[in-house]
Amino acid sequence: MLSDIEIAQNAKMKTITEIAARIGVSSEDLEPYGHYKAKLSEKLFVKLKDKKDGKLILVTAINPTPAGEGKTTISVGLAEAMAKIGKNAVLALREPSLGPVFGIKGGAAGGGYAQVVPMEDINLHFTGDMHAITAANNLLCALIDNHLQQGNSIGIDPRRIMFKRCMDMNDRALRNIIVGLGGKINGVPREDGFQITVASEIMAILCLASDLSDLKARLERILVGYTYDGRAVYAKELGGCGAMTALLKDALKPNLVQTLENTPAIMHGGPFANIAHGCNSVRATKLALKLGDYTITEAGFGSDLGAEKFFDIKCRYAGLAPDCVVLVATIRALKYNGGVAKDALTAENVNALEKGIVNLKTHIENMQKFGVPVVVAINRFHTDTEAEIDVVKRVCKEMGVEVSLAEVFAKGGEGGTDLAEKVCATIEKSGEKSDFHLLYDEKLPIKEKIETVAREIYRADGVVYTKQAEKAIDEITALGFGEIPICVAKTQYSLSDDPAKLGKPEGFEITVRDVKLSAGAGFVVVYTGDIMTMPGLPKVPAANKIDCDNSGNISGLF
Repeated sequence: MLSDIEIAQNAKMKTITEIAARIGVSSEDLEPYGHYKAKLSEKLFVKLKDKKDGKLILVTAINPTPAGEGKTTISVGLAEAMAKIGKNAVLALREPSLGPVFGIKGGAAGGGYAQVVPMEDINLHFTGDMHAITAANNLLCALIDNHLQQGNSIGIDPRRIMFKRCMDMNDRALRNIIVGLGGKINGVPREDGFQITVASEIMAILCLASDLSDLKARLERILVGYTYDGRAVYAKELGGCGAMTALLKDALKPNLVQTLENTPAIMHGGPFANIAHGCNSVRATKLALKLGDYTITEAGFGSDLGAEKFFDIKCRYAGLAPDCVVLVATIRALKYNGGVAKDALTAENVNALEKGIVNLKTHIENMQKFGVPVVVAINRFHTDTEAEIDVVKRVCKEMGVEVSLAEVFAKGGEGGTDLAEKVCATIEKSGEKSDFHLLYDEKLPIKEKIETVAREIYRADGVVYTKQAEKAIDEITALGFGEIPICVAKTQYSLSDDPAKLGKPEGFEITVRDVKLSAGAGFVVVYTGDIMTMPGLPKVPAANKIDCDNSGNISGLF
């Protein structure tokens, strides 16, 4: 069997101008990065502003497990399958982060015969967006420390600087550091730390900004820290937001690539869903809606994280209304939720499936709370038995949702035509618009918003706040930012804040240990459990398996 990278390297790609032409984009609206990837120009947004939007399909999943779910693979395969049944579909995905690529999770280009290409470029440097975000972020950090060094006329308290440095790599050693050591010439010593780039506020700002002027305005609103007398300091006061905008002006433009079957794919932005809002950019999604009759996008990790934030943050700000949710699961993962060990998942176990399928049922119920019709996609493995498949079909029928067995990993678009047809039929059945609605009113107090998500999505009995979290909520509210959405940082492995609690946990409370304001992004970040904004590498990093020969050929990249 060929590996993902071998399949991708054997792909017969079309030039990016050919891919663009398929969706009515002329060469003058492309800014090519080689032959097979390009930025989409700002002029294109103006040309398409009056065109009617297509249908929006969100792909999400159950809670991830070591058995794998294949959400991106299903997203890519569904887009390819739409083309197979004669539909004009455009894929809108996030960009991968180098941290997971060299760590444990892997890339974000799909798998098997449902991939986005050129796979190596996409998973490595792509068009440089991640580097631009990192540079803009760290420019602001340099300006903060320079201000302290040059006399600190604003009176910033070095103990209360809220904005951290970032890099697009997993490096636990940088979570907590001391800067400014080595004498007076090297700056003011203070505690600092790094986040991974995809968890940074700059990433969120890029993904939520509507245009360049909005981007700049959001950068100016970043909360930098507090003065000695407790006054909030924003990035605008330090200057440099124009320079940050200059670094980000090209990164703000969405990227066009293609699938293995030459379906157009727009990839842009890459916030994690467990520690950020987990969706590709508003601009990419809106552009895809203008260019295709169907837009397939995804939100990170399970629906309790990515989908909830897609709805309550991205759709709220962008005015989007999804027409259908595709909920991805595997029978292997459901058996894992039912207590089966990872090395025993290939054996038939109907009893464990019956127990673990409660996770799927809960995610279906959660999505239905937003008023969007759901189609379940079972990413099929050859070890799935008829008896196990019958259990999933029965449960989905009882819950009133369609279910499709997708084989896009092995067969590409051909393996997803049933899913594509059921998605289209579901959208047509719901009429011109779905009954989409948000989970909470953003004007509710911060605690009420947290408790609504904890109760309705995580199924918690209540929320416990540390003293630090209580103080932060009071400060944020006093600053006038209590009436914006929340972005919960939580483990992806469980509906609860404890990764060991599988299935549908009961009798638990969510613990909020800290709350921070991302004023530029426009949401309040709520930290639960021991979630880290700078991941670490595993004992055997994926980087150890990646190689490049003397001719520049890459191997071991999945």
